[in-house]
Amino acid sequence: MVSTSLWMETEILPEAGALKGDAHCDVAVVGSGIAGLSSAYELSKRGQSVIVIDRQGIASGMTARTSAHLAPLCDDLMSEFRKLRGAENAKLFYESQAAGVDRIEEIQASEKIACDFRRLDGYLFQGHGMPADIIDQELEAVQEVGAPVHRLVGVPLKGCESRHVLRYPRQATFHPLKYLAGVAAVCEANGVRFFANSPVEEVAERDGAVTLRTAQGQITAGHAVIATNASIAERFQLHSKVAPYRTYVLVFAIARGELPDALYWDTEDPYHYVRLQTGPDDHEFVLVGGEDHKSGEANDAEERFARLESWARELIPAVGSVTHRWSGQVLDTIDYAGFIGREPGSERIYLAMGDSGQGLTHGVMGAMLNSSLILGEDHLWKSVYAPDRKPLAAARNFLRENMTILQNLAEYVTPGEIASLEELKLGEGAILRRGLEKIAAYRDKAGELHLHSASCTHIGCHLHWNSFETCWDCPCHGSIFAPNGQPINAPAVSALRPVQR
Repeated sequence: MVSTSLWMETEILPEAGALKGDAHCDVAVVGSGIAGLSSAYELSKRGQSVIVIDRQGIASGMTARTSAHLAPLCDDLMSEFRKLRGAENAKLFYESQAAGVDRIEEIQASEKIACDFRRLDGYLFQGHGMPADIIDQELEAVQEVGAPVHRLVGVPLKGCESRHVLRYPRQATFHPLKYLAGVAAVCEANGVRFFANSPVEEVAERDGAVTLRTAQGQITAGHAVIATNASIAERFQLHSKVAPYRTYVLVFAIARGELPDALYWDTEDPYHYVRLQTGPDDHEFVLVGGEDHKSGEANDAEERFARLESWARELIPAVGSVTHRWSGQVLDTIDYAGFIGREPGSERIYLAMGDSGQGLTHGVMGAMLNSSLILGEDHLWKSVYAPDRKPLAAARNFLRENMTILQNLAEYVTPGEIASLEELKLGEGAILRRGLEKIAAYRDKAGELHLHSASCTHIGCHLHWNSFETCWDCPCHGSIFAPNGQPINAPAVSALRPVQR
């Protein structure tokens, strides 16, 4: 089964063409996921002329690979966030994320967007073999930030009747692409222009404006929002404070009513997460995710899906056949909050970077924050997400995550994965050593070879093959390349260097 999410059947502005020639606007938004489209919505509603530009189709990136939990509490636990950032920032973090959920609810209601939005309970439950004291620690932290929470025993999952649990009222969920389709339609009606399949090759600030250069044209804007999650404007400083992780999602058919409609996630590491999505007739879909690992550090998707399916069938015996499966990439920051606001050293470039596993709420609240800052307003959340903040308390996380770079660069002196191109089977990719050079080699289903340098064009890290998604992953900062060498995920903007056979 190929990697296809439950949401991908919803196309958004498929008629959007590539940028050809030059264009001008008040604000240019790079990236058309939830952060980019939410930015365009907020700015156009406030009278700004906006252009949205994306290297692929509109909303075809990582937002199409979410599990679509709308949970305003820290994905890495509020107790951990409080340790690193303090009680005041923890409270502001929760309030800002909750405001993001409220904003989605408000927009889908006022714009009449049919996207299956609903409020429901969320349950954090004790993982198998995990200590119960983490529930008590989390209860205290959540109460301190002012979020509603109730301590319980048991969730409606088999074998979890005596697990310690926290219930969070007024969490939410929805169909993310149906929502973005509605947002995009409103944006278009407000005069927002969309350009798809137009990779931005350079972002520059000069003479009181920002220019975005593509292969076939250039956008000149008063301000720019880089909503690509991993910034293409900032080269290294902020990227050293984030780490890419890949997560996996399985979808099962289930008879309606077999599982109470709620969000569920456990305290295991990596943790599992579960939610329902409305299906046809008397059936629903159960989304089960987990089995996360650092991007590029494993190529065993089938084993991870097997473990995920085993976990799901044990706890939810009523699930039927698998209908969809996919993986996605999240960008964790070392102190659990995204980098949102004005880019360090810039006057007119704003970032929405580092989803930390909460890309939907980060994307919406980040659009609210950046829009206010662009229009010259101060904002209460600014310090929580400031890109120039120095999270000294997160030094241990910084050192741990950046060990990846040192370990990765050391791979350039190791042998290749194959000794010759003849070893490559159809549809396979592997690293070949040729003298001092490492080559990323892929043989497509027709037998044609695609050979490129195995060096990521961001800062030169060693690429790894991802057989499930059929792409080259960079473990350092999350760049992803198609087999033809073209970048398909930031921060890289340049194609891999071709290599002769």
